[in-house]
Amino acid sequence: MKIVTKKESFTNPLYLESGRILEPYELVYETYGEMNEARDNAVLITHALSGSHHAAGRYEGDRKAGWWDGLIGDGKAIDTKRFFVICVNVIGSCYGSTGPMSRMYPSQERYRLKFPVITVKDMVKAQRILLDRLGIDRLHAIVGGSMGGMQALRFAIEYPNFAKHTIAMAATHATRPWAIAFNKVVQEAIVKDPKFKNGNYDPDDFKEEGFTGLAVGRMAGHISYLSPESMDRKFGRSYVETDGLFELFGKFQVERYLEYNGYGFSKWFDPLSYLYITKAINIFDVSRGYDTLDEALGRIRSDLHLISFKRDMLFMPEEMKEIEIVMKAQGQGGLVSYYEVDSDYGHDAFLVELDKFSDYVAHVIDR
Repeated sequence: MKIVTKKESFTNPLYLESGRILEPYELVYETYGEMNEARDNAVLITHALSGSHHAAGRYEGDRKAGWWDGLIGDGKAIDTKRFFVICVNVIGSCYGSTGPMSRMYPSQERYRLKFPVITVKDMVKAQRILLDRLGIDRLHAIVGGSMGGMQALRFAIEYPNFAKHTIAMAATHATRPWAIAFNKVVQEAIVKDPKFKNGNYDPDDFKEEGFTGLAVGRMAGHISYLSPESMDRKFGRSYVETDGLFELFGKFQVERYLEYNGYGFSKWFDPLSYLYITKAINIFDVSRGYDTLDEALGRIRSDLHLISFKRDMLFMPEEMKEIEIVMKAQGQGGLVSYYEVDSDYGHDAFLVELDKFSDYVAHVIDR
């Protein structure tokens, strides 16, 4: 599988949903496979909160493959022998696209808290402009999970004839209080950490020991990505062998797991990017800008395939099911399908239990 990573720079202003302007800006993206002569085999992958443009494959020296490597590649569900696959790092992220730690042209000062609030609609708009530059005027499919599923839905609504198929997984049409509450814990932990310095921190300060505020917040967030059943299966009541049961700070295995993942994550993900992206997730609502949800979904013209996961506690199956119900009620039944994966893993099932839905994705993509 041929993998290429590139960066595109844009000097034209990006008019944001808030009314503010981002100018200039850059987008980093990764491609897999080759574009065909008809230029009709492009598949766009949209990533989640902490994801990046590196969705599949390995570069020399990589410890692990891209985050959806089990789904994308030669002979896999999204077959890179047939399709030209592209994944774009969203604006606001910290993997090379313009975000809060980017330089604020024409000065060398970083945006930090001067960076504008961005929305999922803004992320999608920037990617659409990039695809135009690449000469892609229609996609065979758009596929994404979690915040990536939000982007997929936004693409289907804002650009109705742009993609033949849209696959949105583990998402919602509007973020509910349960998910917003988890994000609030992360936000508070970040901004109340003395090392945050009102956003004026040095990014190098966290590379060795991590950033406690983000680490603690990420632990709370990570709980919402799993389920009680998956935690029981993975950890049970196992205790760390070297810790004493009656030591005050002795740990269960689940506690050590959360510490390891929380502090590890905080060494490489930028705290300000986390704040801006969770803000975008919190205010996500596909009906904003339209009178009703029915009107927004009524714009969809691509085949929309909704995939939810039974024990997803962050974006629950009924949230995805509601989209199907609304579309069928207004005569769009021929455009929408709903598939609920029998999983007790939790929200992260869309990243982990690929064997439970990869055949479904392959069937849709093959149409």
